[in-house]
Amino acid sequence: MSEKAPVTAAIRVLRQHKAVFTEHLYEYEEKGGTTVSARELGVPEHAVIKTLVMEDEDKHPLIVLMHGDCEVSTKNLARHLHKKTIRPCAPDIANKHSGYMVGGTSPFGTRKAMPVYMEKSIMALDRIYLNGGKRGFLVALAPQTALDILKPELVEVAIGHDEAH
Repeated sequence: MSEKAPVTAAIRVLRQHKAVFTEHLYEYEEKGGTTVSARELGVPEHAVIKTLVMEDEDKHPLIVLMHGDCEVSTKNLARHLHKKTIRPCAPDIANKHSGYMVGGTSPFGTRKAMPVYMEKSIMALDRIYLNGGKRGFLVALAPQTALDILKPELVEVAIGHDEAH
């Protein structure tokens, strides 16, 4: 792919923090999710991290970073946050909060500052692949870099790839 990687709000944030990262473009497939990006980049889906925009019962948005091959237990997350419910935002609402299109949502450089929750086991990986702010565009970096920039709260709310299948 000779296409030049876009300079998105996410890339500007990473550069501003002098983060070490690599850019990876791939052929985006509608509703393909992390299965497609992992296949296209030849990396384990477990290392491709989804950026999920969710909300609590008061419609306060938050971001959850989760392994591509896992689901989020919204019940456990709600319990952890002392909330009644946590649910994914509708795509148009998610777009409004993040400033990105669903499928191209990056946790870096969101339009609105939102609390970020990251699945704790992500820290055990050597490299993670996060969305770079555009569909078909991921950035690879060390989990510690994401931790340093996003200052997420580490949580254990994954419904593992074992139970999920």
